[in-house]
Amino acid sequence: MPVLLPDPMNLPAQRRCPLDPPDEYAQLREERPMSRLRLPGGRVGWLVTRYEDVRATLADPRFTPPLIQVTPNADLPLPEEELQVPPGMFSALDPPEQSRYRRLVSKHFTRKRMRELAPRIEQIVEEQISGMIAAGPPADLVKWFSQPIPTRVITEMLGIPARDQADYQRWIITTLTLSSTPEQLREIVVGLGGSLTELVRAKRKEPGDDIISELLHGERGLTDDEALNISILLLIAGLETTANMLGLGAFALLQHPDQAAALRADPAGLDVAIEELLRYLTIVQFGLTRTAREDVVIAGQQIRAGETVVASLASANRDPRCYEDPDRLDVFRQETPHMAFGHGVHQCLGAQLARVEMKIAFEALLRRLPTLRLAVPPEEVPTGEDKVFYGVHSLPVTWDS
Repeated sequence: MPVLLPDPMNLPAQRRCPLDPPDEYAQLREERPMSRLRLPGGRVGWLVTRYEDVRATLADPRFTPPLIQVTPNADLPLPEEELQVPPGMFSALDPPEQSRYRRLVSKHFTRKRMRELAPRIEQIVEEQISGMIAAGPPADLVKWFSQPIPTRVITEMLGIPARDQADYQRWIITTLTLSSTPEQLREIVVGLGGSLTELVRAKRKEPGDDIISELLHGERGLTDDEALNISILLLIAGLETTANMLGLGAFALLQHPDQAAALRADPAGLDVAIEELLRYLTIVQFGLTRTAREDVVIAGQQIRAGETVVASLASANRDPRCYEDPDRLDVFRQETPHMAFGHGVHQCLGAQLARVEMKIAFEALLRRLPTLRLAVPPEEVPTGEDKVFYGVHSLPVTWDS
């Protein structure tokens, strides 16, 4: 007699607490770690929720990343309609082609390169905090701190002029907002695509000391389209992800003032604290999507070739099999083998940049504003369930002048 599987479930999206993933994940990890998942468009895939199973899925070369990630509103193409991957969009490619592009880009994100960038990041952070202090309380920490810092850093690394940085920030945020209208998305195609195309062409003629120029004129000598699409990937990875971690991380620390005070007294603990914040908050709220190339067994469950799997990083990083009391923020927690940056060959290559930005930014914020606190009750802070990367839309704060 065939085994009857439970009805497919919807992708968990509703949060009871703004700092915790949806409650369904705790039950799924215990009772249905491999769950049938209802995908947009009516098809059925799988949701993976335990740490070891998520890690195994992301490390398995029999799974390939699609061009479009699963979100509550992402209408995935049918297998026979699979979209062609644009040149240079290596996040949707597999080795060896993915490795070739990744090698070209990764040298700009090494630990050595981050040490060289640190003084400039410190300068940007101090300027942003000084501007906020000068404007006086209350203030929106997202506007002054969490959004502009990574925007300025990654756009400078790419060689985007300062006058255009606000436009790029707006375009990327709109791209990654689930409620964006078709008209807004069409505007981005024209605005972002047109501006980057002009920039790439200009750097083809007159290269500078930046990533785009290196991609065009370096040892590999990429095409304009390849450089453009890699730049879009780096903008998404280097801007909105870190911005949400800075905003959400500050929100978490402000709700745990004893832990914030301990870090203010001993900034050396920030390295450990940042890993805990990455684990605890996990801004990739809908997971990472993979497609099986062939029949695969994960956690005893047969996945058929062509089926879609969503590996939940947020659930994996709260798995009690890996962490003691995982739903508690503990900035002193040691040995935090989280997957906030993913895992395997597609692990985020900007991880070191994010860590450096977070360390410099949080150290300066704690040092310069020791009386910083929320200006509204926590439940009034608008959170980003409507964003691909979870965060806060704004963070009203105040301090003693």
